[in-house]
Amino acid sequence: MPIALAAAFAAMVAAVGGTMTDLGPWYQSLEQPSFKPPDWAFGPIWTVVLALAVLSAAMAWRAAPNRGVRDAILMLFLLNGVLNILWSVLFFAFRRPDWALFEVLFLWASIATLIIVLWRFARMAALLLVPYVLWVSVAAALNLAVVRLNPSFG
Repeated sequence: MPIALAAAFAAMVAAVGGTMTDLGPWYQSLEQPSFKPPDWAFGPIWTVVLALAVLSAAMAWRAAPNRGVRDAILMLFLLNGVLNILWSVLFFAFRRPDWALFEVLFLWASIATLIIVLWRFARMAALLLVPYVLWVSVAAALNLAVVRLNPSFG
């Protein structure tokens, strides 16, 4: 997977996810946990996380021992991108943080799976995904807190 293709896919994930993210009146009306970072921090954090994922994908692609492994890597990153976008759709477009909370488990698992798979032949590529799984863990905790603090969900 050339780095340009990985970067284009990550940019598409970021753009679609960003388009789905509406911080308007509905979001502002939600009770938020005290540990939530400021809204302005999310863009830079996601930019770093996705840039590291691009590097990870390119490194893993190059290190893959054969075409079957490269195809599996591609499918895992594609699935992860779809799950990343789906979380934004569920939380912001559908306004269902409770559904997004369920879905974030699959997003987290997709990153963990990538780390485990890549660790076998591209350890640096796997390590580059650690900030991603950590950030999604924070996002999941924020998501859980929003569901608990806003009794209209769940």
